[in-house]
Formats: sequence, C-alpha cells, structure tokens
Amino acid sequence: MIFGIKEKCIILTHTMYCWLLLQIYPSDLRLLLCCRDTDIEQTLLSITVSRWKIWLEPWATETRGLQEEADRFLRYISTPQVQAQRSVQKHHGSWLLCLDRRFSLAQRIVSKHCRVYSLRLGAEDDALERLLAGSGCEVHCFDPSIRRAHLQEDNMWLHRLSVDWRDPNPAVPIQRLHSGSKKLAAILSHFGHRQVDVLKVDLESAEWKILENLILEQVLDSVGLLLLELHLQWAGFEVGGDEPSVVRYWFSLLRELERAHFRLYHSYSDPSKPRLFLHRNLRNTSSSFTLGWVNTRFTL
Repeated sequence: MIFGIKEKCIILTHTMYCWLLLQIYPSDLRLLLCCRDTDIEQTLLSITVSRWKIWLEPWATETRGLQEEADRFLRYISTPQVQAQRSVQKHHGSWLLCLDRRFSLAQRIVSKHCRVYSLRLGAEDDALERLLAGSGCEVHCFDPSIRRAHLQEDNMWLHRLSVDWRDPNPAVPIQRLHSGSKKLAAILSHFGHRQVDVLKVDLESAEWKILENLILEQVLDSVGLLLLELHLQWAGFEVGGDEPSVVRYWFSLLRELERAHFRLYHSYSDPSKPRLFLHRNLRNTSSSFTLGWVNTRFTL
C-alpha cells in the first residue's frame, strides 16, 4: 500500500500516540490491538527510544488461573516456529546450534568468522563453547566464578565478570561496588563488539531479568542466535507477583523475542531435572528447558 504525505502524517501521529499510551498502560488489550495495525506496528518497532517496561500479553483466559497460564506457556516453549535443516545443525547435549543457510549468520559460523558470548555461573557445561572455539570462532565466556580476572585458551577468552540487569546503585560508595558486574550493553561497548553471532545464556534463574534488560535496551538486534536455558522451579531473581502473574510475565518476555524477529527452532525438556513448576508438580513438567532462537533479520 502506498501512502501520500497526509496519510503518512496520520500514521506517524497515531503511532507516536500509541507508543506513549503503551508506555503508560503496557498491558491494555485494547491498546495492543489498536497499535498492532501492520503499518503502525512496524513504525513502533523502529522507534529506538529505550523502554522501561515490557508489554504484558493478555491473560490466557478471563479466569486468570495458573493452570491456563501454564498450559499456554508450556505449549509455546514446546512448539518450534521454524524447522532448521538437519544437515547443517551442530548438536551438543541439550544445546542445538542452527546453521541453516536461510539465515545469514550461518556464513560467519561456517567460515570461522564468528563471535560467541556465553553468560554463565560456573563452568559445568562448556563443551559447546570449546567446540565453537575449536572451529575458529572467537568465544568470550563471562563467569564470576573463574580464578583470575582474564584467562585465554586459544580462541576462548574467560572473563571474571557477572552480567547484570541493573546499573550500579549511585548511593553505594564506589569502593563497595562489585567491580565485576555490568550490563551486557556495557560489555559490548567496552570490547567494541557490534554483533554477537551466538549468545548462550545459562544463569541459574537470573535469565528472566537478563532477558528483560536485553529487550528493553534493544541489545537483541545485535544477536544472531540466542541459546537460553530456562529454570521453572521458581519465579526467578527479582520476579514478583502471584503464580499466574509470574507465568504471564515469562510468556510475555518470550513473545517480545518474537516481536524482535526471533523464531524458536529448538526446544529440549531435560528429563534428568526435578519435575517442578513453581514449586509443584504440574503435568509432570521438567523444571529445565533449553531453547534455541534464531534472529531471522540478523545481517552481516
């Protein structure tokens, strides 16, 4: 559809109005439906002003019950949205690396001109990182538990640094601050890295707030593949609200990934983990899922 100047002005005015209202009332279903007009939504997504709150999805049902929210969430994380070509996949344990040639980042990984970030707590499972480093990728692991501030092993750099979702508290004296803690956006800026081909997140229940920060600060535009381990046995660090609200928040975060042009290509439910979903056995669900998301608009 082609718009004249008058129509474009109307769309832009409507878009800015929608954007302002959505910052104030992010969970208003009527506003979400109004602002999801194709042209308006695309303009909204192009606005680069940082948000301070995610858009909460409508409740699964009017009853707002845990069972309904959990059913929707579990169905969502168990249903891949794109099918990666199996001939170009690298699989290690629960982690699946998509090298489908439909997506441009595959060229960098295959040609060994790729950058990998691994956010973790402890090095219990670093086989995928070592595999990628051995394949020629530049791998950076951020882990507050390593012995020294910086270590290098071939193409693998280990940084004693904790990735946080909060800025340092200005009220805390500088000498009391934990110096090894930064937001991912600050780390990218510090190293001068514009893009990360693979971002692996295994942060033992801190993944929800980290993911929220990446969404709000629009860091995900710079990421090609997102490998994410979810921990469902409890709400997660600094995630508040009753149980249905927690699951709705989890679901809303993953829907934000979809709006950022990520598509789920891999889902793995770990059978060795306890059957716990928010401290209870719910449909015999594992407490740990590993997801793989591909950014369908990632460019070289």
